[in-house]
Amino acid sequence: MNLKDKRFLVAGIGKSGIAAAELLIKQRMDVRLYDGNTNLDTEALVRQYPFLEDTEVILGVLPKKEMQKTDILVLSPGISTDLPMVTAMRDMGIAVWGEIELAYAFAKGYLLAVTGTNGKTTTTTLLGEILKSYYSDVKVVGNIGIPYTSVALDTTEGTVTAAEISSFQLETVHKFAPKVTAILNITPDHLNRHHTMENYIAIKESITKNQTKEDLCVLNYEDRMLRDFGKKLKTKVIWFSSARELKDGFYLKDNCIYYAKEGYATEFLKTEELKLLGKHNYENVMAASAMAFGFGIPVSVIQRVLKEFTAVEHRIEYVAEKKGVKFYNDSKATNPDAAIQGVLAMDRPTYLIGGGSNKDSVYDKWIGAFGDKVKELVLIGQTKEKIAKAAEEQGFLSVTMAESLEEAVNICYAHARFGDAVLLSPACASYGMFQNYEERGRIFKEIVRSLKE
Repeated sequence: MNLKDKRFLVAGIGKSGIAAAELLIKQRMDVRLYDGNTNLDTEALVRQYPFLEDTEVILGVLPKKEMQKTDILVLSPGISTDLPMVTAMRDMGIAVWGEIELAYAFAKGYLLAVTGTNGKTTTTTLLGEILKSYYSDVKVVGNIGIPYTSVALDTTEGTVTAAEISSFQLETVHKFAPKVTAILNITPDHLNRHHTMENYIAIKESITKNQTKEDLCVLNYEDRMLRDFGKKLKTKVIWFSSARELKDGFYLKDNCIYYAKEGYATEFLKTEELKLLGKHNYENVMAASAMAFGFGIPVSVIQRVLKEFTAVEHRIEYVAEKKGVKFYNDSKATNPDAAIQGVLAMDRPTYLIGGGSNKDSVYDKWIGAFGDKVKELVLIGQTKEKIAKAAEEQGFLSVTMAESLEEAVNICYAHARFGDAVLLSPACASYGMFQNYEERGRIFKEIVRSLKE
């Protein structure tokens, strides 16, 4: 598609929207910015981003005449595709793109992309580190916090890009076609936006829709939906499993990761050689290894990086030890399935901080995973009453309410004894109390480090 004569409207003036606008401005495209927030200070915006000085900014309700002046609407990931404004523009024949679709239209080189409900950030970060140890020009982008559009114009034919891709971003892909993809798992999440599990599954699987038989997809054999999906794919497939031996692919057995080809297995890595904790992280290791291996990275390079890699920020991140109590930040566990992995990774009695904003999640499985490990659940945020009720129904009665994260930390610290752990693993999004899970995690770490011994 020739984009030179197209008129762009970038919706959402956040990190992704600003990066998308900057790319279009650098390419001398016809671009306007839109945001529904009428209180946005446009003068401050231009001071912060001088390249927007000559760019029209529209706030509030988007008039129909402005819609009609648009050929391509570029949505930031946080904007739902079923908003009346988006639906109206789509009905008018206006193309609806996401920020990653725009970036893909301009980017060069090779793209490796990771999606899944849980584990995306760790897997993408790990993949990026493996790629950086072998290639001189590597970008790590996407839902990980770096908009793809912010680096797309810096790529060359020799660039290798690792991208974390969320379901929100996949809603608006058209020609997006990574060389290597991975779908780590699919469990209920964001159903308040995607409405049905069937729709959510289809969106996750769409990361492969433009791949060819020459491309590769890495899939979790232990996810029944993905096992069925893999049989239909035209791409090459590498499987990984944390529960059984495979004739082909990576699998975990007796604290060791193996790689099998046509029934012949070789030892790949012992889990004791890793600095990461938990079965879910061993799955992330296998997924990143499979992607790198399938892309042609030597095994010795992959193994060296794996042994050196430490946990990413906000994902079962060790914070500090106070009076023999270890504190862990798992703020990125924004849904029950991710939070289950946080609990399972703990190797000592645990005081658990949960709760946050409501995503229509069900908490029974999470609470059922507590076993004898969780001594007390301290709840904060909008969902605390809902979670407390679910805990009571599950027979878990050691529940305490707190009005703030600081109060929750202090309660845990007061009750914990030498040899215990305190884990922030909320099973909920952060909205309402914090800007995002990163801010929640940073504040948690500040509170913990300020505790007196």
